[in-house]
Amino acid sequence: MHERHRPTCRTPGTRLPRPLPDHQRLPATAPPAAHPCRRPGTTRRPPNHRLDDASPRPAPGPDRQRLAEVLARSPELDATSRLVRGFAEILTTRSGQHLKDWIAAIRAEDLPGLPSFATGLEKDWDAVIQGLTSQWNSGPVESHVNHFKMIKRQMFGRAKLPLLRKRVLLTAAR
Repeated sequence: MHERHRPTCRTPGTRLPRPLPDHQRLPATAPPAAHPCRRPGTTRRPPNHRLDDASPRPAPGPDRQRLAEVLARSPELDATSRLVRGFAEILTTRSGQHLKDWIAAIRAEDLPGLPSFATGLEKDWDAVIQGLTSQWNSGPVESHVNHFKMIKRQMFGRAKLPLLRKRVLLTAAR
C-alpha cells in the first residue's frame, strides 16, 4: 500500500492522491522521486532557536544587498526592521535598561503591531526587566516540562498513570 502513494505536501486544503492504477505505477526498481514540496538540491536544516546565536547582525553577502533594496522601497518596513533589530540587541546583550527608550521609539514611529507588543511588555514591567537583566533563567526547567509533555502526548490513551510515571522517572534520571 505504501508504494502506491507518492509523498505529498501536507498543507491545508490538499488531499492525499488516489492510488494509481496498476498500468500507471512505476516499476519497483525506479529510484524514489524527489519530495514535491522541496526544490531539487536543497537540504532541510533544523531551525536555530538559540538566543545567543541569533545576534542582530546584518545578512551575509547578496542577502544584505537584497535586504537593503527592499528596505529602501518601504520606509515603514525600514523602521520596523530597525526597531526589531534594536529589540534583538536588547535581548542578546541583556540590556533591559534601554527598553524604555526602545518603547518610546516605537510610540514615535506609529507602526502597526509594535505598539500593542510594547503595551504587553509594560503590563508586566518588573518581570520583563528582571528577565532582560538577570543571568538566571528557567530554560532547564522549561526543557524538562516540554519533555514531560511530549511523553504524556505519546502515552495518551495507551496506558494508565503507573506506566506514565515510570517512563517519566526513567527519562528524568538520564
